[in-house]
Amino acid sequence: MTRTGAAGVGVIGAGNISTQYLENLTRFPDVEVRFVADLDLARAAAQADAYGVPASGTVAELLAREDVEVVVNLTVPAVHTEVGHRILDAGKHVWSEKPIALDHDAAAALLARAGEAGLRVACAPDTVLGAGAQTALRAIARGDIGEPLTATTMFHVPGPESWHPDPDFLFAHGAGPLFDMGPYYVTALVHVFGAATRVQAVASTGRATRTIASGPRAGQVFEVQVPTHHAALVEFGPGRSAQSTFSFQHALPRAGMVEVNGTEGTIVLPDPNTFGGDTTLWRYDREEPVTIAPEGPVYGRGAGVVDLVRALRAGGTERASGAVASHVLDVLLGIRDAAAGGTPVEITSAVAPVAPLPQGWDPASPTL
Repeated sequence: MTRTGAAGVGVIGAGNISTQYLENLTRFPDVEVRFVADLDLARAAAQADAYGVPASGTVAELLAREDVEVVVNLTVPAVHTEVGHRILDAGKHVWSEKPIALDHDAAAALLARAGEAGLRVACAPDTVLGAGAQTALRAIARGDIGEPLTATTMFHVPGPESWHPDPDFLFAHGAGPLFDMGPYYVTALVHVFGAATRVQAVASTGRATRTIASGPRAGQVFEVQVPTHHAALVEFGPGRSAQSTFSFQHALPRAGMVEVNGTEGTIVLPDPNTFGGDTTLWRYDREEPVTIAPEGPVYGRGAGVVDLVRALRAGGTERASGAVASHVLDVLLGIRDAAAGGTPVEITSAVAPVAPLPQGWDPASPTL
């Protein structure tokens, strides 16, 4: 069935992250949020009431609705693919929070199922679609730094146990700085360079335990299950590479750095975990750097859902696609395995280059 007009959207998961999505999705005219589902029915109802969503209830009730076309999957990472398959089996498109899966085979199976059903899977982070990152990507695309060749990214913090009231899961298998923050940085690199081809990496764990510093559990000690520092060399084909570090063990915080160097200059993108921020450009033929403000309105999470819906209506390809998310996952898994095994890992998946959004793209403008 070919659909027209604004798309009906349902949300599975009424936890903290749902607030950011609902704040935006309920004001973007190309989508209409019609249902919020959660295992905790009271929590689902509270979020629906807070944002004027007309209905709430169970996941089964959401998936049975014919007026819901796209389902936003905000469940915990361990069940992303399980819930994703249920959404596809109900004949609906998927927007998933990161990561798309916890392993390559699970991501591949989800995308294959979507292809068989004629449906789409798209995935966070959609921060790369924000006005900040897109301004920088358009500058790179028009040749402001010449041909991009190398990059440096850096995420260095002491660790989330200093502020997060329940940080254990961020130090558990499937998390750590590599899988928690890595998607933002690697996604930005894939948008700049295209598909990665090989990775080399080393890792370390600064402390075997951590102590919660805030909230009702302050003072509790928990075990660190994964490396808290990864340093990687990511190759993107002949002559193109990025040096990236992801760390929860730096007393000197230095996060948000994505620096791309080209044949004619260097450009620093905004923090890839944000939707806004300035871009700074240095060129060999100028003495002073140029600061470029974000071109266009700055919104938050949910912009990728709008891009998905517009791509569905126009017959194009969404930019925050499942294919991009699956390739990013492969890069992160490669970094993990290269560090654990001490040898380089070839990245066998590929993804088509992603074109920047046109200047003036606005998720809050009605287009359907």
